[in-house]
Amino acid sequence: MAKVYFRYAAMNAGKSTQLLQVRHNYHERQQRTLLLKPHLDNREGEDVIAPRIGNIFAKVDALVYPATNLRALVEQNTLANGKLDCILVDEAQFLSPEQVMQLCQVADFLDIPSMCYGLRADFRAKLFPGSGALMALADDIEELKTICWCGRKATINARLLDGHVLREGPQVFIGGNETYTALCRKHWQLDQPVPPGP
Repeated sequence: MAKVYFRYAAMNAGKSTQLLQVRHNYHERQQRTLLLKPHLDNREGEDVIAPRIGNIFAKVDALVYPATNLRALVEQNTLANGKLDCILVDEAQFLSPEQVMQLCQVADFLDIPSMCYGLRADFRAKLFPGSGALMALADDIEELKTICWCGRKATINARLLDGHVLREGPQVFIGGNETYTALCRKHWQLDQPVPPGP
């Protein structure tokens, strides 16, 4: 029985790197994957997944837009190209709850697993709609870990402006290490994105 998997973490935990490794493993066994990414993530190019460790990347098979029906997309792809062995979704926090349910239908009725990688919460410590739906509906949920500058587990994706942690603003603002940093809850609350000076 196919499952929906959700692998979540704060930024810089290696989510995209792990996704590309899983894809490599399927391809090495001559199995076919469908690599998806929401169109919102355009840091390295709209149709590219490029982990922060650099020098590796992959072109996505399809971009996901708000109106994309993922079950229909998978059915069309299977009809045109043959059996699919796994759906891989990067930046899954940007999926809609309806799209998460469509991935559940792909697992339940088409017997194709989906592995979703993304952030759990935004810079305000609020769940993204896609992540909330995955937390509620995924069969298998795993936290990938990264650390704060203090060495504790980072759980917050802090958005920064002029060296300070922001608490207000739009939920979606695409940026890299210059805009965000992973912090533990304590240093997020204290507005300490870097170690205090001497």
